[in-house]
Amino acid sequence: MKRAILIRFLIVVGSAAALLTVSGDSDAFRFYHQHLRWRACEDDGLVKAGAECADVRVPLDYDRPGGRTMIVAISRIKAVDPAQRRGILMSNPGGPGAEGLDSEYLLGDVITPQVRARYDLIGMDPRGVGRSGRAGLCGWPVPEMIRSAGMDEAGFRREVTVARRMADTCLAGDVTKLRQLTTRNTARDMDLIRSVLGERKVSYYGLSYGTYLGAVFAQMFPERSDRIVLDSAIDPDRYWEGLVQNWGPADELALDDWANWVATQDDRYHLGESGPQVRALVEDLLRHAGQNPIVVDGGVLDDHLFPFVLHNSLRSFRLNDALAEAVRAISDAAAATPAPQSTSLLRELLQALQSGENSAEADIACGDAEAPRDPEWYWRNIERTRTAQPVFGALANNIQPCAFWPQPVEPPTLVRNAVPALIVQATGDPRTPYPGAVHLHHNMTGSRLVTLRDARKHGTFTPGLSNCVNTTINGYLAEGQLPNADVTCYLDQPIG
Repeated sequence: MKRAILIRFLIVVGSAAALLTVSGDSDAFRFYHQHLRWRACEDDGLVKAGAECADVRVPLDYDRPGGRTMIVAISRIKAVDPAQRRGILMSNPGGPGAEGLDSEYLLGDVITPQVRARYDLIGMDPRGVGRSGRAGLCGWPVPEMIRSAGMDEAGFRREVTVARRMADTCLAGDVTKLRQLTTRNTARDMDLIRSVLGERKVSYYGLSYGTYLGAVFAQMFPERSDRIVLDSAIDPDRYWEGLVQNWGPADELALDDWANWVATQDDRYHLGESGPQVRALVEDLLRHAGQNPIVVDGGVLDDHLFPFVLHNSLRSFRLNDALAEAVRAISDAAAATPAPQSTSLLRELLQALQSGENSAEADIACGDAEAPRDPEWYWRNIERTRTAQPVFGALANNIQPCAFWPQPVEPPTLVRNAVPALIVQATGDPRTPYPGAVHLHHNMTGSRLVTLRDARKHGTFTPGLSNCVNTTINGYLAEGQLPNADVTCYLDQPIG
């Protein structure tokens, strides 16, 4: 009976190999006993921060540790005071698919000297990202998989073709490797890195998708989870398709919030004297882009891309001015006004779209969670949401390459545990909407929820935003004591 219980336990966490500990590692699992060769990092910012870099060899498939391997690149900035050192603080900046070697860029300007004294900061490019086995671009026909279905059924049918081609181009490569680029395997990599570094536990800061990775790690390795901070949290029960659908109503609310602010600045931007007028102008521009794509700042905006530009820019109230300038430029271009104003936000975003593709996001998201395969399911949802979500319903419910991806090698992780964690969330976050953090807090019964009220902001641990948030996070990382109860914080300065 004891043996049966042990077997069931190993199935829950994924693989016996991933459970090996520093004190009881098996010599048969060679990955836990590798010797790292630290070297100077290639990134100038990391060099300036005093970081060193190394490659960790991991199994491609943890169920087959004797098979193929791959490299996961990590960085380390050593604790400032060895006498106070507690362990390692790993981090992830989001995505999925974002490079994470530069932990100094993510945390350096917000963690206190007390935290710096206690931890080695460990950055990591997750498997399949950056220097951790990124095979190159798939060769997509478009650069971005987060796209709108457009204003009509003909546009949606084109999106089905585009999504299928996006999947086909990625799947034309090393499919065996591709299917192992999952969040669960990245969590296993984190545990392997922990053991290789000689640590018993992992402290962790995750932002956005990084909160999903952190929650999965805590579920798979509760005994290896130390001080966990999840900033702008994803509800694991809604990842991936459900999260994207949640963007629709959240982005519409964010657009209204921005439009109301812009209306107070009509003497500067001339986009409308009231929030409804500003929104009406945006909706008119969307219809115009569907009929006649708008050429602006060296790029072309149609009804498939324009909603993504808005979605990308509404993530923070701190981008209010930049988005207003961008919409002013788009409006001028649509009206063929001579020499439309150039804006850095729009220009940089369009240049990024022209120079790359976010296929690493698809590799991970599609490998993590199966998506509905019937195009008609997406079309019905698009039509159902058009009235309530006139700008973003066709984006949040559009078909993606995941609809044409192989079935994931493992089911999604069900997060239900009592691991202590600090979940931090802004009430107006449109990227990872607030109810998701509340639900995660409910399912991680040992957690505390820090709520940043009245703020449209994705990512709360940042300079000059809320001293209450920063003090709570730094205090937990430094001292390890969660607040006695959930905490409510506010912005340091009113939104002007």
